Amino acid sequence: MATTKSTLSAKELRDIKKRLVDERKELETQLTTIEEDAFSGPQSEMAGDPGFDDENADVGTSTFERERDLSIENNVRDLIRKIDDALERIEKKTYGICEICGKAISKTRIEALPYAELCIKDAQAQSRSR
Repeated sequence: MATTKSTLSAKELRDIKKRLVDERKELETQLTTIEEDAFSGPQSEMAGDPGFDDENADVGTSTFERERDLSIENNVRDLIRKIDDALERIEKKTYGICEICGKAISKTRIEALPYAELCIKDAQAQSRSR
């Protein structure tokens, strides 16, 4: 695999790094809020144990909400990991290079998805193979 140099200028990299750092801070705030909300309900709600006066629908709603919050939490954690990986690639000077083919990732893709690890061609191929 021949490695290509990134087509991003130093200013573009600084701007992307700032954007990633800002987005990471926002996600950390969201994660803290989600975790605080998860532990703020009564113990019986968190365990999924119905109280004496709970209806089955209420238990189902609370279970759905817990599962939704857990899914959101997992998505936020995944985005934080992707941002951390992108910041590491910036430091290693490999940011903007596809991890599969070694070619430059298009600026359009990076603007839309600043933590992209793959060029659009390899990302599509990878999603089809799943």
